[in-house]
Amino acid sequence: MNNKYNKTIVACFIGYIVQAIVNNFAPLLFLTFGRTYQISFSQLTMLVTINFGVQLLVDILSIKFIDRLGYRISMVLAHLFAAGGLISLTFLPEIMSNSYVGVLTAVIIYAIGGGLLEVLVSPVVEACPSDNKEKAMSMLHSFYCWGHVGVVALSTLFFQLVGIGNWKVLAIIWALIPLGNAVAFMKVPIAPLLPEGESGLRIKDLFRMKLFWVLLIMMICAGASEQAVSQWASVFVERGLGITKSLGDLAGPMMFAIMMGLSRLFYGKYGDRINLDRFMIYSSLLCIASYLGISLLPIPQLSLIACAVCGLSVGIMWPGTFSKAASAMRNGGTAMFALLALGGDIGCAGGPTLVGLISSRYHDNLKVGILVAIIFPALLLIGVLLCKRREERKRVCRVCENS
Repeated sequence: MNNKYNKTIVACFIGYIVQAIVNNFAPLLFLTFGRTYQISFSQLTMLVTINFGVQLLVDILSIKFIDRLGYRISMVLAHLFAAGGLISLTFLPEIMSNSYVGVLTAVIIYAIGGGLLEVLVSPVVEACPSDNKEKAMSMLHSFYCWGHVGVVALSTLFFQLVGIGNWKVLAIIWALIPLGNAVAFMKVPIAPLLPEGESGLRIKDLFRMKLFWVLLIMMICAGASEQAVSQWASVFVERGLGITKSLGDLAGPMMFAIMMGLSRLFYGKYGDRINLDRFMIYSSLLCIASYLGISLLPIPQLSLIACAVCGLSVGIMWPGTFSKAASAMRNGGTAMFALLALGGDIGCAGGPTLVGLISSRYHDNLKVGILVAIIFPALLLIGVLLCKRREERKRVCRVCENS
């Protein structure tokens, strides 16, 4: 990789840590918010919905303004919104007449930053000169996993040592990371996403392309495959093993995130020796097997192992689909990355929702819900095979033309 872009790559890695902070810090404080500000459980649930809903809205709107503002200004704004939301969380509930509206406003502010980061970070890394972009993309996405693990682990340690009553201090500490990275993005070089003089595809152009629809469905399935198990892992482990919530969080979502991060780290290190299609095919098959294990194995401890294996299997799905899209549609531009991010976020919301709806119809049996959700890794597998067949056809055509 061109050495002058190393700092850009590092700043992008930190950008995904920032996104992990804005998505995972506040939920650790939900019980504290409930006690301190008299917020109901349904209102707390709405905070999660609003967070991801705003990010989805930003995914859509960003297509219009990112190219006009430029990637540098947009990236700086993303980090400032993330920091502003975390800092606002410490004082808005106190100064507003309705404390819940204060918390909700802070969530909306940092959700804008999270949505922008979702759209911006991957194309900035993709644009950097690199010998193996698939490796860089996988390594990039592993940092969201490590950020998730770090936020939960370090916040839990802080609460144990200092007391959860001092959570505002920790919120300010976490806010320093996006503030520092905003300064970094004012200085680091940012390569153009497209060659000079070229323009990216428009939304209507993308919607006319069969390949784009395949890739979009793959992104939806990647997000759904990941979150269908991740979001329910804690509840599943608590019920299956009969352990406390704190231990359930460590044994469920934390282990899932660690295994997912290890998968992305592995491909990020050795991706130049591994065929991406083959890795995604095997990962999809492993994901299907893990879903079957979670749903059908009668021993809870084995189902827990299957949850961890699921984290390992889904690691490549999101960054791998991004890489395939960037390679196959080199002039996709901002619109393509924004729509793919939108598809991924739809999957992240839709996967757990499907599991919850199906489970509730079968007396809250999560195993049934997860078994039905096997459709997501299965569809992703079909998508990879279709893309692989298309690439093989193009290679044959090129050989015929040259002979």
